[in-house]
Amino acid sequence: MASDDNNNNNNNNNEAWQDRLTPEQFAICRLKGTEPPFSGQYADCQTPGVYHCVCCGAALFSSATKYDSGSGWPSFWAFIAAGNITEHIDASHGMRRVEVTCSACGSHLGHVFRDGPEPTGLRYCINSAALELKPL
Repeated sequence: MASDDNNNNNNNNNEAWQDRLTPEQFAICRLKGTEPPFSGQYADCQTPGVYHCVCCGAALFSSATKYDSGSGWPSFWAFIAAGNITEHIDASHGMRRVEVTCSACGSHLGHVFRDGPEPTGLRYCINSAALELKPL
């Protein structure tokens, strides 16, 4: 269930994150930005593996739940384990959406929509820059 707070569980301050992340990763993960559609390295990736948070390394999504949504961002119909993803109400940009963040470090990942495939009906639309794929 989405919470109304949009508070990140930052384990480090922004200066420390800037030292660890690329400018694109920092803008997306810590400042809640987004990459242009069809530009991310994992948008069309078919490599089997596990997608981890680029900030803290938490396991987030399996390639077994990845699918081509046509949105231009990596899309998944389920996360890898309960408790790894946190949902927040996002009322920015004149829309009401549900933001998803890494529960371990508060990193902005993307959004979840209720227009995905079965069995969940969910579409986790995630920025490639927020992920690191560890192939099987």
